[in-house]
Amino acid sequence: MRSGPDVVRRTVEALRAAGCVFAEEEADLLIGQAADDASLAVLLRRRVSGKPLEVVLGWTLFDGLRVEVDPGVFVPRQRTVFLARRAITIAEPGAVVLDLCCGTGAIGLAVATAVSGVELHACDIDPAAVACAARNVAAVGGHTWCGDLFDPLPHRLHGGVDIVVVNAPYVPTARIAFMAPEARDHEPSHSLDGGVDGVQIHRRVGAEVGAWLRPGGCVLVETSTDQADLTAEALSAAGLSTAIHESDELQATVTVGRRPT
Repeated sequence: MRSGPDVVRRTVEALRAAGCVFAEEEADLLIGQAADDASLAVLLRRRVSGKPLEVVLGWTLFDGLRVEVDPGVFVPRQRTVFLARRAITIAEPGAVVLDLCCGTGAIGLAVATAVSGVELHACDIDPAAVACAARNVAAVGGHTWCGDLFDPLPHRLHGGVDIVVVNAPYVPTARIAFMAPEARDHEPSHSLDGGVDGVQIHRRVGAEVGAWLRPGGCVLVETSTDQADLTAEALSAAGLSTAIHESDELQATVTVGRRPT
């Protein structure tokens, strides 16, 4: 919609009053999304009520790609771009890539967009996430599966996956109450809660992933600085060699496990 200075000012003021730190940037996005004043009012009302901006817009940018975000689906964080880029540096053309706990499918989409000929599979336990991911990965010919970790995957992938990317929940249960309300109140708990120490699901992934990787294949798991060693232990316990990578720029940590050749 066309917007004059008064519309911009009122929108920014409303967002600031609601506690939005980047009010000017959000105002530009909301005004650009709205067809008219009435639709802007609806979008603004949803945002100031605390809904994540990405859900209000219905999309987010992830490593330069426009990714659809449905209500109730985990919103991809910008720090997770580090995980995608690490996978891109490892992936070879034609690689079989599995985006596990995929949410919107953003990581797998980024990898398959950057590396030619990737056979992409995306899996999540949440049907709403899988439906969202299916739309996002369709452009790269991705396949989606709904179920608990590796359970729904076709047997033909067993021992044949080159790269597994994992952004499983890693927030310790006791810390969820202290998360930002837009995450705590609007994203499903199963996409946030990583158990008592945050690495419960990482341990489950570590126990199973080796059987799905081809020799020399890698699993990349987003974690935190505090939990990186625990995540590495979960992978090394399954016989994988491990390394920890960090990005100060994105404040991101990724643990990589490689199956021996």
